[in-house]
Amino acid sequence: MSDFLIIGGGVIGMMLARELAQSGAEITIVDRKACAKEASWAGGGIVSPLYPWRYPDAVTQLATWSQSSYIHLSQDLLEETGCDPELRQKGMFMVDVEDHEEALVWAKKFHRPLREVDASFVYQKEPHVAKDVDNALWMPEVCSIRNPRLGRSLRESLVKNPKVTVLEHHEVESFLTAGNRVLGIKTNQGEVRGDNVIIAGGAWSADLLQLVGKSLPIEPVHGQMMLFKAVPGLVNRVVLKGGRYVIPRNDGRVLVGSTLEHFGFNKQTTEEAASSLYETALGIIPELENYKVEHHWSGLRPGSPEGIPYIGLVPEFENLYLNAGQYRNGLVLAPASTRLLVDILLGQETIIPANPYRVDR
Repeated sequence: MSDFLIIGGGVIGMMLARELAQSGAEITIVDRKACAKEASWAGGGIVSPLYPWRYPDAVTQLATWSQSSYIHLSQDLLEETGCDPELRQKGMFMVDVEDHEEALVWAKKFHRPLREVDASFVYQKEPHVAKDVDNALWMPEVCSIRNPRLGRSLRESLVKNPKVTVLEHHEVESFLTAGNRVLGIKTNQGEVRGDNVIIAGGAWSADLLQLVGKSLPIEPVHGQMMLFKAVPGLVNRVVLKGGRYVIPRNDGRVLVGSTLEHFGFNKQTTEEAASSLYETALGIIPELENYKVEHHWSGLRPGSPEGIPYIGLVPEFENLYLNAGQYRNGLVLAPASTRLLVDILLGQETIIPANPYRVDR
């Protein structure tokens, strides 16, 4: 019996376990597969929403809090585990944006560093970008993180913590309930109990809620990505163009993404998407034509209306909580989503108002 039982071992579930354990609580975290092997592994790792002014204020508030916290988190994880999440604070270019005036209004409203720059500024910093740039928006403080390594370091941090029990390959079959309390879960490997139960199952969260008779509009949204084995210095910053992006890694690899498709829970890759991603990559960095495509994969985002996550108590239960529905911004919003729910669970003043994220909104 733990103080908190967390269902879902993605980045958000693991951050929850880590923060709650730091408060002195005993934690059990359960995942249907291995930790951080779904969307947390498959995503790109840009620590900013794409075109952030196009999102509701509720998303901006979470993203703003999260972005500054990653610098400390990545350093702490490196010291704790020896596994470097590879945070890169190199900035992000958004090329040839049509609604740039709206972007500037948004930046002024939320005091975000964002400005217009001309093509010469872009090529000074990224000389290998395609030579068709007229102008760009520049966000110098945007980071990227190598999300598979972030997942690995978070998992290692939990495994090292005596207050945390990590149970992988435990598929939830049903919830154990008594009145309006959830006592725990029945899995394919036996029962697991906790005083408080938290669903952080990403795209699978709605299916888990259905086991207790609740429904929410969280659905899987398929995304495909591609990785080029390039060399350091070819690309140094995130470059966003036409709704897609390239992201450099420390070892020179360049990631390109991503598609938006509705295939249900089928994590297929398609030749059509591969061709489209390849064209996108060369349309942003033409010299990628000279490098091998190393990998093409897919993942499932937890889609939700307007991308606003559900964070808080599940109605009609006194100890069942939810943290899911971050859509395309799971990694971006994870630190703030985690901290907000921890504040709710521990009865503390919340970092931002919790009302926009209520499960029963």
